[in-house]
Amino acid sequence: MAKELALNGEEDHGRGGTDWWSEARGIFWLVLAVLGFHSLIAKPFYIPSESMMPTLLVGDRLVVTKYPYGYSYVTPTFHILPFIDGRLFGSLPKRGDIVIVTPTDARTDYIKRVIGLPGDLVEMHGGILYIDGRPVQREKLGTRALKVDDNLTCDPDHYPGALGRDATGALVCNVQIVRETLPNGSSYDTIDIGPTTADNFAPVRVPAGHVWLMGDNRDNSADSRMSIAQSGLGGAVPIENIGGRAEFITFSLDGSASWNPLSWAGSFRSGRAGNSLHPDRPET
Repeated sequence: MAKELALNGEEDHGRGGTDWWSEARGIFWLVLAVLGFHSLIAKPFYIPSESMMPTLLVGDRLVVTKYPYGYSYVTPTFHILPFIDGRLFGSLPKRGDIVIVTPTDARTDYIKRVIGLPGDLVEMHGGILYIDGRPVQREKLGTRALKVDDNLTCDPDHYPGALGRDATGALVCNVQIVRETLPNGSSYDTIDIGPTTADNFAPVRVPAGHVWLMGDNRDNSADSRMSIAQSGLGGAVPIENIGGRAEFITFSLDGSASWNPLSWAGSFRSGRAGNSLHPDRPET
């Protein structure tokens, strides 16, 4: 009887042990599945700059889909591949789409709006955008008061004279909104803070296989207008460098959260979760 109990004890001990190899394999396949989903289907994206205000604010979290334009060397989550010509199942973005772009020989993702397509002649004079010699339709919507917080500080160097207070006494950033409508009917809001060096550039013909990208915060965006040395995109961008399309905001944080979990709930911005990032387009 003692021998039988001892044997049973050994069997129970064997069944209760951890199979570390199986655990490691399970974790490996889980990580591989997550990376595959992020690389081929969709991934979260965090907005670190003000270049797409008022559409996107610092602290916004959003979903970027990978498949709308096909797949290229920048599609994988980690940008470790050298430039590879062409796209698998490729298609051109539409004017007005917000896209993720990785400059050639860089590892940092930018987020900008598609303005010009291959063959377009794009230029800007006095802050007015022209495509193929025609000014883009613009509608001045007046001042919009954006709430100042830790992620939107209304730096006077970038928004001179914009800092103010609303009727409740809260700090706000008063920015001038201009709504643009591209030739295909895509409409979206931009910020115009007044005359700056970014308001003018000479005519540029967008080459085949390239797109012209700009930020909605026109006077505070390093985009196709700016050189690589200026942290811009250095002109029109190869379509291979487009990593995906921005779809919608999942949530937004105002930057006030600390290590204390009790501060997290109060850092959520209201009214931003679920906002679509597709431009307004006429019904077809």
